[in-house]
Amino acid sequence: MADVRRQLRSGTVVLGGMGLLAAALTACSSEPDKRCVDRDSYTMGKGYKVVADQNCKSTKTSSNGAWYYGGKKKSSWIDSGSFTKPGKGSGGSGSGVHRGGFGSGKGSSGG
Repeated sequence: MADVRRQLRSGTVVLGGMGLLAAALTACSSEPDKRCVDRDSYTMGKGYKVVADQNCKSTKTSSNGAWYYGGKKKSSWIDSGSFTKPGKGSGGSGSGVHRGGFGSGKGSSGG
C-alpha cells in the first residue's frame, strides 16, 4: 500500500513540473522582443533612438514611431534588429530577425 502511494506522489510531481515548464515556455515565446524607435533618428554607429511606446501606439500620421524587433540596445539607442515582425517558429523564408546560429557569419548564405 505504501509503494502505491509513493508511486502516485512521484507521478504527480513529474506531471506538475511538466505543466510549469510548458507554461514558462509558452509565456517566454508568446511575444517577440520589441522596442518603439524613431524611424528618422538613425545614426551610424548608434542605430535608432528608443522612444516611448506611446509613439508606436498612436494612430497619428505625424508620429514617426515604429516597432523595432530584436537588436542590441546601448543606453537609449538600438541597432542590428529589424522593423519586420518575426514569424511563428524559426527559420522561415528570409523574414524576421535572425540571431546567430549556424551560418550566421558575414558572407555566408545563412540559415
